[in-house]
Amino acid sequence: MSFGLTFDKLLIIGIIAVFLLGPERLPYYASQLARLVRSLRTMANGAKERMREEMGPDFDDIDWKKLDPRQYDPRRIIRDALLEDEDAPAPPPVVKRPIESAYHQRQRKLREAGNAPFDTEAT
Repeated sequence: MSFGLTFDKLLIIGIIAVFLLGPERLPYYASQLARLVRSLRTMANGAKERMREEMGPDFDDIDWKKLDPRQYDPRRIIRDALLEDEDAPAPPPVVKRPIESAYHQRQRKLREAGNAPFDTEAT
């Protein structure tokens, strides 16, 4: 796991550590950090072995990628759903009309009905 740390970011963190800790104390804290990482890795491996012992042969059958919480990113779910539907027929196009005011709606309905909105003989 890199946690999104690139070489550039690690270099900046190292430079900041040199300034904050000083070159005298930096080797001590680097060894402490290495010891912490080793102990965390040992704990994780121990937990993994205990799970394997308790679950038995079912442990190897588990698809761990399905349990990854990053897979529940809404953007990825929508993208995957859209890619699945490429073989499906496209929905009919939606005809959008501009928004009409109530006056314009009445005028359109009258035109469609064939009735003039005014008396033609009076004008």
